[in-house]
Amino acid sequence: MQKLVSVVTACYNEEGNVEQLHERIRAQFAGLPGYCYEHIYIDNASTDATVERVKALCARDRNVRLIVNTRNFGHIRSPIHALMQARGDAVIAMAADLQDPPELIPEFIARWEAGFKVVAGVRPGSRDTLPLAAARWVYYATIGRVSDVRLIRNFTGFGLYDRAVVEAVRAIDDPYPYFRGMIADLGYASAEVPYEPTLRARGLSKNNFYSLYDLAMLGFTNHSKLPLRIATMAGFALSALSLAVALGYLAYKVLYWEQFSVGIAPLVIGVFFFASVQLFFIGVLGEYIGAIHTQVQRRPLVVEKERVNFDRDAER
Repeated sequence: MQKLVSVVTACYNEEGNVEQLHERIRAQFAGLPGYCYEHIYIDNASTDATVERVKALCARDRNVRLIVNTRNFGHIRSPIHALMQARGDAVIAMAADLQDPPELIPEFIARWEAGFKVVAGVRPGSRDTLPLAAARWVYYATIGRVSDVRLIRNFTGFGLYDRAVVEAVRAIDDPYPYFRGMIADLGYASAEVPYEPTLRARGLSKNNFYSLYDLAMLGFTNHSKLPLRIATMAGFALSALSLAVALGYLAYKVLYWEQFSVGIAPLVIGVFFFASVQLFFIGVLGEYIGAIHTQVQRRPLVVEKERVNFDRDAER
């Protein structure tokens, strides 16, 4: 009996890549006779011909399935929804931009068969610009120190997940999940497969400063209370410092009443310093409140517009 492996790909305006991705994935499974596969594309309401091209693939190959969302639900919610629809004994998450090489599928499956529930593709090198690479290094170094669990460094979500992992993610039922942290938090045995991402040949990257910032803040708020603790401790420390400075000024003024003039500069500096500290930590608190607000709303990951080929079995 062949094992079923599901490949999940989220896409938005990837008309130039979906057909080549399909061919490369099909070629990998052609060399794996002990396995059959399904390839699920989930489209975030693309404005180009992505949906039409995937539908054409569905008509030619019954292993290909398509979910079309009613609108763009973002790069966090949409892939997780597709992961929940997969029926395979293992699920491989892969981007549509061809930077995640399908040629790693046989190695992923071999590691899975060796007993690993999670096989993570990691990028030891980087083709990012120097500022982005530096920011990425600082982020991983920081969150590695403050996180309650050990996160997989340079892991973007590209990898293989056993059915048990998928069901554990389903049970968590997070409406806005930080998937990388969730995988680390579950604690399943994992293997890391290093690879060098290829340059995007067609289309434009959908990652921007806001999407990267959103993902970074999601990692902090989901996996560490340390920023809140720092805010509390800094509040106590600065209060003590303020009291000490105030008592010092008072004593100095009492002892040298005629000679000592407080002046306006210390007051202005003090006001702006403490105001900036307060605004910074109010922003930190706001990130946590925003995360709580998202959880309380309990909105669905996505709303589907249509499905294609989900009533057909994969070829075995």
